[in-house]
This record gives sequence, structure tokens and C-alpha cells, in this order.
Amino acid sequence: MPLETVVWQGLWGAIALLMAEVVRDVYHMVSHYWPPLMRLHNWHHRAYKKDFTPVSPTLYRQAQLYNDAPEAVVMTGAMVGLAISTGIYGFWLGALYGLSFLAAAVARAQGWLLATDLTHEPGELTTMPSNWRVNRTYHWRHHFDDTNAYFSGSFTLLDKLMGTGVSLKGKTVAVTGASGTLGRALLTELTRQKARPIALTTSPEASFEEGIVCIPWQPGAEADLREALKKVDILILNHGMNGHGDRDPAAIQTALEVNALSGWRLMEVFFTTVETSAQRANKEVWVNTSEAEVNPAFSPLYEVSKRLMGDLVTLRRLDAPCVVRKVILGPFKSSLNPIGVMSADWIAWAVIALAKRNVRNIIVTINPLTYLLFPLKELGQGIYFRLFTHGDP
Repeated sequence: MPLETVVWQGLWGAIALLMAEVVRDVYHMVSHYWPPLMRLHNWHHRAYKKDFTPVSPTLYRQAQLYNDAPEAVVMTGAMVGLAISTGIYGFWLGALYGLSFLAAAVARAQGWLLATDLTHEPGELTTMPSNWRVNRTYHWRHHFDDTNAYFSGSFTLLDKLMGTGVSLKGKTVAVTGASGTLGRALLTELTRQKARPIALTTSPEASFEEGIVCIPWQPGAEADLREALKKVDILILNHGMNGHGDRDPAAIQTALEVNALSGWRLMEVFFTTVETSAQRANKEVWVNTSEAEVNPAFSPLYEVSKRLMGDLVTLRRLDAPCVVRKVILGPFKSSLNPIGVMSADWIAWAVIALAKRNVRNIIVTINPLTYLLFPLKELGQGIYFRLFTHGDP
């Protein structure tokens, strides 16, 4: 067989593995909505306690037989059908891949090869949810956070496409800068997503929609919020200020305190509340750092302070006990920036839509350079910080 043919068949084989996973994930999703499959899939959800310990050996084996085995049969059959209908030999690799899942499911139904069930390994969760690959913590959320989300089995592609990679339903979400234009837009969008928003504001006179809890705070008193943050699933650090052309010592102090140091301290307080498996799985921090991290904002103090916050977030991500997302925004219309070109309501919708797709660096801007420069900056800086710093011993 010519080398070129071998290469192409190998490429199709890799595509077949990905397609087999997509078939499995679609089958899983349908199993949550179509009653005939729901009856089979319910065995899977009944089989585990909250630490993934099987409820009983009998129930676990039945779940393998009634859910995992049929899922693997569909996965294998789809790939066999593609191989026969297209004549592409690479798809047979996908069929063999599906057969391996079928063999493992049948073996586990007999009480063998139990160690192969990696996403249901019993014990406490020790890591945060992964991004592109499904780990135990990611899959735990499907069982015990929102059963109509987190459908992916090995790769998170389907959840990213469908917006089921992060569920906001029932989550308590605290937003700083809540009285500002974007803060209010975020509160509205979070309510629409059936979250429970909390307004954290430095403006005690601010009023909010009925049902939104308001907690006043001031920079420098972040530790006072710890008790409140224990009950918060997602903290959105959205506060900031822009001194424009100011450069006097007082303006420098204010910019650093408001745009960087207060947010960093609040983030560290939030980290101390991540203690249990459920908190490792569900707690997150979203930080609005601005595209000033990589582009000029024609406001030097704003750029310096926002870049400092961005660098601190990149550094702390290396050891953070929960997911930390960056929100990188272009200019939007607000009282602080009346000439902004984007709508705060649209930005709030876009930020939350991308977060639900488990995007870790959420970029919303009209500047195409940001989409190129920011990932390069984040990658390079992340590698640099990893090489020349170390965490707690």
C-alpha cells in the first residue's frame, strides 16, 4: 500500500476515534430525553453514591449491562456503518474502539476489570474539572450537579458545542461592580439562566431588581466577605475604574487598589472556601481583566493596573483550587466609557454563553488583534511562570 494511502487512512482512523466519541455522547444526551433510552440510562445514575462508591455490586453490574453495553453497541454499529458505506478503512478503527468499550462493559458486568471505569473511580475529588478531556471531577457534575449538562464522556467537544460544559442553573453567583452598566447586565443575564445572582457593590445607595441579594463591601475589607463567599459557587470580579490621563501618586494608588489588588485579595479569600469535593467541582472565579492586557487603552494607569491583575491571575491559575476564567473585553458603552461601541447587554450574553461552553479565556471584542495576541501572551507567560516559580512545598 502506498505511503500516501497509509497516511490518509491513518488520518481517517484518528477522525474515526473522534466520531465514535461524538456518537457515544449524542447517545448519552438522547438518553436523557427519549423515554425508552431513559429507562436504560437511569440504571447508570442509580448506581453511584456521591463519592462514586457503587450503591451495591449488583446495581453497578446491572448499570454496565443495561446502559454502558448498549451505548457501546450503538457506538460500534455507527462506525461499522460508516466503514461499509464509505469504503474508508480508517473507520474500522472506530469500530474496534467501540468494541473495546463493549468488551469492558461486559467484563465489568461480570465483576472484572473494574479499574477500567476511570471516570467513576471512588473517592474524594482532588482536582478541578478539566477543559478538553473529561476527568472524574468533570463527570461528577453530570451525576450530582446537573444531569442535563456535562454529557461528554472522554472529550468535552459536544458540551462545548451545545453550551452544556458549565451549568448555571441554581448556582449562586456573586458579581462585583454590580451597580455598573456591565454588572447590572450580568445580573440580568444570570437571572435568565436560572442562577441566583448576588450583587457585591461599593455603592450602598444602589438598588437592584427584586430578588437579587445585595451585599456591600469596600476594597481593603475583602476578608469580611469570607462567610458570604462560602455559599457562593461563582465569583465574578467585575469592578474597576479608569482614571484616564491621571498619573499623580493618589491616582496610582487608587488604580492599583481598585483594578488589581482588591480583586486579587478577594480571589484569594474565595480560594480558601474551596474545601470539599462539591466545591472543587462547582466553584469558579471569573476575572474581567480587559483587552488592555495586550492592547493600548490610551489610559496608561488603567493599562498598568489591569495588566498587573491579569498577570496575577495567570500566576495563580497554576495552583488555584478551582477553575479561574479570564474575561477579556473590548470597549463597551457605559457611564465610564460613553463612546464604547459594544452593548453591555450583548457582552453579558456573550460572556455567559462562552462560559457555558467551558471557555477559560473569554474574549469579546471588535478588535481582531486581541484574538491573536492574547492567546499567545497567555501561553508564553504561563510557560514562563511555570518554569521560574514554584508553589507551596
